[in-house]
Amino acid sequence: MAKKKTIRTIPQERTPIREQDPRERGRNFAEVACGYRLEDALNEAERCLLCPDPACVEGCPVSIDIPGFIAKISQKDFRGAYDVITDTNLLPAICGRVCPQETQCEGVCPVGETLEPVAIGRLERFAGDMAIEKGWTSIPYIEPNSFRIGMVGSGPAGMACAADMAKAGCDVTVYEAFHQPGGVLRYGIPDFRLPNEVIDAEVENLKKLGVKFECNMLVGRLFTIEQMIDQMGYDAVFIGTGAGSPKFMGIPGESLNGVVSANELLTRCNLMRARDFPAYDTPLPLGRRVAVVGSGNTAMDAMRVCLRLGAEKVHCIYRRTKAESPARAEELHHAEEEGIEFHWLTNPVEILDDGKGNVRGMRCIRMELGEPDESGRRSPVPVAGSEFEFEADIIVMAIGTNANPIIGQTSKLKLNSRGYIEADANLATSMAGVYAGGDIVTGAATVIEAMGAGRKAARSMKAYLGIRDTGVVYLPERPGSAGKLFGIDLEERNFARIRVA
Repeated sequence: MAKKKTIRTIPQERTPIREQDPRERGRNFAEVACGYRLEDALNEAERCLLCPDPACVEGCPVSIDIPGFIAKISQKDFRGAYDVITDTNLLPAICGRVCPQETQCEGVCPVGETLEPVAIGRLERFAGDMAIEKGWTSIPYIEPNSFRIGMVGSGPAGMACAADMAKAGCDVTVYEAFHQPGGVLRYGIPDFRLPNEVIDAEVENLKKLGVKFECNMLVGRLFTIEQMIDQMGYDAVFIGTGAGSPKFMGIPGESLNGVVSANELLTRCNLMRARDFPAYDTPLPLGRRVAVVGSGNTAMDAMRVCLRLGAEKVHCIYRRTKAESPARAEELHHAEEEGIEFHWLTNPVEILDDGKGNVRGMRCIRMELGEPDESGRRSPVPVAGSEFEFEADIIVMAIGTNANPIIGQTSKLKLNSRGYIEADANLATSMAGVYAGGDIVTGAATVIEAMGAGRKAARSMKAYLGIRDTGVVYLPERPGSAGKLFGIDLEERNFARIRVA
């Protein structure tokens, strides 16, 4: 019997991950973090205490059996580790790269109370990358049924919901407005953080489940949600269109040439391949001095993309301090290593014209921190008489996003005051058979939270359609159970298939 591990017997140092040299990576789009080698993964897996009541599982929005898959890695059963993860998460190579584990599973790891927490995300990526390399898939036996399901949006919420509904035997079609599937994973995250090859591999796994993708299909313009239900024959619809509409500050000068949203910049660079100009003829204005307003993960991506596209100087303008920055610590660290200049406690009040309709700079004001606001962060307060001019020829706004408006404009779905789709606790909308989840309901959140919403919506859709769901039906000691008949749970509402001779 294996000896029980304690905080004193495990490797004390968190296993580092190999990275590109900062002096080199600022000139290419190759992935910055190179991933664990076999010996790295085995060493880090030994740091997991295999807690009997794991807090990390509770901290994961899709409840991956984290000790279970790490134990498999320790046993060198890498296929087993992949199978454990994909029981609840079909996108391990993606989530292992872009999820904020430090505030989720790793944030509650007991090892982190004394040492650095177990690198759960890096181990998940290791298993996901090995699955792609080996060509593994996790496809259960699927008994087809008669239900047709329509998905609007192929981002993480739509992909997670599509996978669960396909596994339940439904005929699933995903409609994507862009020419390639992946949603924000494809257009919003640069290759140096999430290579397109990884997205392609995970999409192929969904296709192997029977999920169909229809690209260049803008739902709300080609057809409406009502038409999907009433005329196109879908038994249920899931909306996961995200929150990709850019937000601006509303200050003078925002209409000048040279002001662009981070979403547009990243979409042109990532999805439309402006980074490969002139092989791809996508226009992308880029100046000598770039100022990015904001300090979230999208701002970090925008700044690092501009650096790789050839900007001489890239600046981050943020009205709070580094301590309040919403970006992941790893992304902030990488940006600093690459030479991004940060201007904390600075806020633009006007964008300046060069006299020809182009940007020549910004007028900014110094800030100081006051009392905490509703987010818990201290509010920035302007310092009187501290205005100054800042030279820049491209201004990138990375201050957040709004709901994609087309679905709300073209359907009778109930929206909230901010334009997001209203959904109840089960993610059902105001229209029967229509569910929604992810950023289009909550506002901008994380990839794994969107996936969690997609899986939750799938459970609700299966209940709505009366599809047997073993994860719900066979829970022990459920309060209010209707009992059993001939050993079958009455709440299952199942039916027997018969063949007519």
